[in-house]
Amino acid sequence: MRCEVLAIGTELLLGQVVDTNSAWLGEQLAGAGIDCHFQVKVGDNQPRIVAAIRQALARADAVICCGGLGPTQDDITREAIAEVLGVDLDLDEEVAARIEEMFRARGRTMALNNMRQAEVPRGAQVIPQRRGTAPGLICRLGDRSIYAVPGVPHEMRDMVERAVIPDLMARAGQSATILSRTLRTWGLAESTLAERLAPRIAALDSAVSGGAAAPTIAFLASGIEGIKVRLTAKAATQAEAEALIAAEEAAVRQVLGPAVFAVDGETMESTVGGLLVAAGKTLGVAESLTGGLVGSRLTAVAGASAWFRGSVVAYATEAKRALLGVGDGPAVSESTAREMAAGAATALDADVGLSFTGVAGPTDADGQPVGTVWVGVAYDGATDARLLRLSGGREQIRQIAAISGLDLLRRRLLGL
Repeated sequence: MRCEVLAIGTELLLGQVVDTNSAWLGEQLAGAGIDCHFQVKVGDNQPRIVAAIRQALARADAVICCGGLGPTQDDITREAIAEVLGVDLDLDEEVAARIEEMFRARGRTMALNNMRQAEVPRGAQVIPQRRGTAPGLICRLGDRSIYAVPGVPHEMRDMVERAVIPDLMARAGQSATILSRTLRTWGLAESTLAERLAPRIAALDSAVSGGAAAPTIAFLASGIEGIKVRLTAKAATQAEAEALIAAEEAAVRQVLGPAVFAVDGETMESTVGGLLVAAGKTLGVAESLTGGLVGSRLTAVAGASAWFRGSVVAYATEAKRALLGVGDGPAVSESTAREMAAGAATALDADVGLSFTGVAGPTDADGQPVGTVWVGVAYDGATDARLLRLSGGREQIRQIAAISGLDLLRRRLLGL
């Protein structure tokens, strides 16, 4: 069973609204074992909507149209679907009565254009609305299906879970599950990851060619959050899909080693927090060029108070000396990074100290070029520092420095 997603609304094309609905729909379809090969956006133009629906039905068994079911003149999804079906729109008296009652119950006067939402392509099945006014639609065109749901996220999700997914699964005639797991990596370029995993990808392709079930591997560059390696498996049951994913995850981890720092929604900071808890340690941070970014990331982790003591933002050289006990010398240096880390642990009564000092730009400082960053770690009575040479604009340098420093601490806690 293949189903495409058609997001409708000129505001999506103009960038005025971010299309989160399509991403959510993709997750739901995958969870139901329904393939989704295309997701398309189209503006509020009936000929183009009609063309997009027809194109989707030429490639897939079904299409979910999201948006364009409201009461205004640019809400023309109903009209477009009716044109594709070759039928007229009829007023559904039951839907009309429900809309009228909703306005009456709220003590509001109903504008007549709300009745447009009660117009249904002849022969269509209505998905009752529980949270708003516009109903959804299930329409058949031969052996193909057209589903229409509102663009309002909570209304759309309710209808998809309640009516669309069950209908799709019933028409598919078999149950299947598509499961994905994302391994998050730091420190390796996308090309390096692809090169190292090439033998695994070739082995999986060979298994599929031989008729065996095997996961797929894909890469997703995520900017300052590293490179994601997505593993996807399709199987008859959830348990079978999970077994395929677990086996492939183990194989990928064997190849990539400590470059994998988290899975799915986990973050670098949540991973660091977990390692600190496991070690029974607390953390104090000293920040110069990152200016509180690291502390902000750490405090975003639920339960961080159990292991995070705080962050000292010592931007000026005088502040580094007064608050962290840093001695004379260049502010951007190995010795300063070490002293800041030790000073953070002392000042915040923490077991571990982490520090950041460097040049984010726009100009050189302390005789060092933009992008020079020193990260210091104080742990078990010793200090260490690592020099980073980063590129990009000021904000990019600060963000990359923050996650790179946390990764350095992660590896130190792992004994690497």
